[in-house]
Amino acid sequence: MSDPRTWASTHEKPPSMNLDDYLPYMRDVVRCEASLRELNLMWRVIEAMAEMNCGDDASGLLPMIAATRQGFERLERDLVDSLVRQRVDNVMAEVGTQARDVIDIVVRNLYERTADVGFLATDRELCEYVAGLRTDRDSAVERLRAYRDKYTVYQEIILLDTQGAVLAHIDPHSPIEGSRDPLIPATLASASHVETFRVTDLRPGAGPSLIYSQRMLHPHTQAVVGVLCLVFGFEDEMRGIFEARHRDDARYNILLLDGANRVLASADEAWIPRGVRVPVNRSGRPELCIHGGRKYLTQTYATQGYQGYPGPPGWQGQVMVPLDVAFTQSGAGILDQLDESIAEGLLSHAASFCPPLYEIIQAADTVRRVVWNGEVMAAGDQRDLRQLKSVLAQISDNGARSNQLFSRSIRDLYDAALASNLEAADFTTRLMVDLLDRNLYERSNDCRWWAMTPELRRTLALPRPSAANLQQLNTILAHINGLYTVYTQLVVYDRQGRIVASSRPVTPEGQPVIGEQVDARDLAATLALRHAQQYHVSGFEPSPLYQGRRTYTYHAAIRDLEDPNLVVGGIGIVFDSAVELRAMLQGGLPLMAQAQAVYVDRNGLVLSSTLDDVATGTRFALPAEFHQLARGESRSRIVVRDGQYVVMAACVSSGYREFKVSDGYQDDVLAVCYWPLGEVRSMQRDPAHRREAALLERKVLPHCEQFATFFVDDSLFALPATAVLEALPATQLKRVSADPSRHRVGLLARHRDGRIVKYLWVFDLFSLLGLPDNDNVGSQVIVFQHQGVEVGLLVGDLHAVPAFEAQQISVAPALPGSAGQVISHLIRANQGKLLIQLLDPNALAARLQPEATLALR
Repeated sequence: MSDPRTWASTHEKPPSMNLDDYLPYMRDVVRCEASLRELNLMWRVIEAMAEMNCGDDASGLLPMIAATRQGFERLERDLVDSLVRQRVDNVMAEVGTQARDVIDIVVRNLYERTADVGFLATDRELCEYVAGLRTDRDSAVERLRAYRDKYTVYQEIILLDTQGAVLAHIDPHSPIEGSRDPLIPATLASASHVETFRVTDLRPGAGPSLIYSQRMLHPHTQAVVGVLCLVFGFEDEMRGIFEARHRDDARYNILLLDGANRVLASADEAWIPRGVRVPVNRSGRPELCIHGGRKYLTQTYATQGYQGYPGPPGWQGQVMVPLDVAFTQSGAGILDQLDESIAEGLLSHAASFCPPLYEIIQAADTVRRVVWNGEVMAAGDQRDLRQLKSVLAQISDNGARSNQLFSRSIRDLYDAALASNLEAADFTTRLMVDLLDRNLYERSNDCRWWAMTPELRRTLALPRPSAANLQQLNTILAHINGLYTVYTQLVVYDRQGRIVASSRPVTPEGQPVIGEQVDARDLAATLALRHAQQYHVSGFEPSPLYQGRRTYTYHAAIRDLEDPNLVVGGIGIVFDSAVELRAMLQGGLPLMAQAQAVYVDRNGLVLSSTLDDVATGTRFALPAEFHQLARGESRSRIVVRDGQYVVMAACVSSGYREFKVSDGYQDDVLAVCYWPLGEVRSMQRDPAHRREAALLERKVLPHCEQFATFFVDDSLFALPATAVLEALPATQLKRVSADPSRHRVGLLARHRDGRIVKYLWVFDLFSLLGLPDNDNVGSQVIVFQHQGVEVGLLVGDLHAVPAFEAQQISVAPALPGSAGQVISHLIRANQGKLLIQLLDPNALAARLQPEATLALR
């Protein structure tokens, strides 16, 4: 009989969690818990009835019933605990991703600001003005506004002398004339930028301002002459970040905190306003926090920095979700929307998702096996076993009730896990296109601003620039490239497209860059730019300036200093796409194993990938609907890819600020993120076939013979019930390596009263019948006994123990191969609509006896 250890726990229990904190808010888990208790009560009733009414007839069945009851008692505890953890973990993962995202996005943006202030503080025209070498304030203001027109993230730009007097600024509504802010002496004393966030007299009447300041030097003597302040549009930026990530009906709030855990910015200020102090949770574990008398699940992330920039000291991203609404989101029938074979295959991976959930699924198999074994035991017995058969019927009914109770809740719970995965993938792709658009926005700014460098404009306007003039341009470009390492090359070219200056005049292969021609299409587009706000971007194509690899090159027209309408050449800045695009993908990936991502264009051409074997320039196959997504639209799906069930999501870029929105540049890029849920499993039989098979006539009539039926692949097979002792789960099979027999797959122990009484060799019936290997996780082993041969037969799933009349059984036609040697008859069921193949016990015993006997010597 079955070993009660079938129900032994197969997973380690994680640290304890106070379920009472969470259960009242998880209605589906509460319903599941009530169902488990009801089921446990029914098993106790059945066990008591079997003991009282069946006596010796049920002696072999009672251990199986007891094991089943005890298993459900344990599952009631473990399953509820695990389901609570799963729901909590889903929420923690969701809010954790958003908390990490908000601080990462902010820090990446501010990293660019540190580069901006360092570079603009060296602008020669501005340095000359601050040093007193130029006196035209209007020209200085005009240049600052030209910078602001390109780098639109700034609210205000201020030039001050060493005493804090304002020399120039661009905000016409600000009455500022001077400042006593401590950031001025701090900046004058620092060789690098200074980052300040607080209320300041530099922005009278405003709240806290985020300012990047850098001292300015005399262009000739290098003496400190003043301070440049870039006032970042912090509120506008945070509003945009929150609007992209927080719906009005969101059940959580996204916050940016300082080092004292005070709110710097809130997605919903009516809920949690700026300036208040909130509890934090940096552990990543589900620890309840209380704020304003309400319990919250909270995730807090400090920045990991970006390219050496640590971010403002102490700043943190945080997401808070009230406990009372944390679990109100549920799966949207995701499994029901999938092809049935995919849904069944996914459910077969429940063990990796939730071990107790897997065990409750397997419990249904155990119940079927209990009933099947009981019916096999009763088959052929001449005694009156009505009481025993009544108990078996009740076990079967309770098993069916178990399936009804759990099948929907199991699917709902798995739906919740899948919904969490799909939402995470969808969010990840939206983050990745946001990272892309924000990064490339800066590139469009850089090329336009650098095209306004006076030395470039002056030199290209000369009829014949001297070697010294061109060398000066090389020096300027090299200086810029040293500060902005996202570019591999900066080039300046004349109206004919000939490169006259370069930040790196020689390629890594030793080939000269100066004298080469830029692409004719890029040249024509650059010369056609009408004003300094316009720019041109090459297609993502192989470039000789990037060693033949694919990249974007950003171009802007260089205009005559005296006549801005006259284009005298252009600048091209070569983006290091291989490094930078991959870094964006990796920076946006969720913290989970096997997650991968790609950037592709509308046609599926790969721009970058986190996988080495998905090369740039190759095609990446996507579901057709992904290609039809509108700009800014995202979608997530479960698909089959490379033999795996895969969560896949895609989002189309939509631009950032004016970039790709109102500046005339169009280049749709899709971020695609995906990770596997498990290998594709070919289920042994499709559900429709199983339902049809379940309609077999089950009456035992006079002169009928009973058969034990079971599945092998998609077909039903049978053995005379008298030739079967019992069925055992294939999980108890001990595989044997290097066995010379092709069909013999391992050893199986038979138990009695909890002790091992015999070992049997197990033979793969799939292999014996010439069928493909069995990979079904619910496989069973039937113990077959005939003519002195006692072996195990590995089959797919158990079916029933029906009875058939003689006229329903006919001799099978001769079949080719090994199947023809053991299939003797066909049983016509369901008025001949369903055929069951009957195995010949004599032929099967004769076939297996030599190997079974040899094995036992």
